[in-house]
Amino acid sequence: MAKAKKLDLESSLQSLEELVDRMENGDLSLEESLKEFELGIKLIQSCQKSLTDAEQKDRKSTRLNSSHRRNL
Repeated sequence: MAKAKKLDLESSLQSLEELVDRMENGDLSLEESLKEFELGIKLIQSCQKSLTDAEQKDRKSTRLNSSHRRNL
């Protein structure tokens, strides 16, 4: 499952990079730009959630390892 989340994060980052390239190119209409902007916000939120989930998992793992070592 962690691998799927990593792929989701990588996929979201790639999509975000492509979106930024399209917007920077300047060929989009105002309406298209707004749609791309909204999509970018969703992609950023998805990336932030993936990173937050990974950080929480890492903290939990670190606490468990630390606790386990004290009990040895």
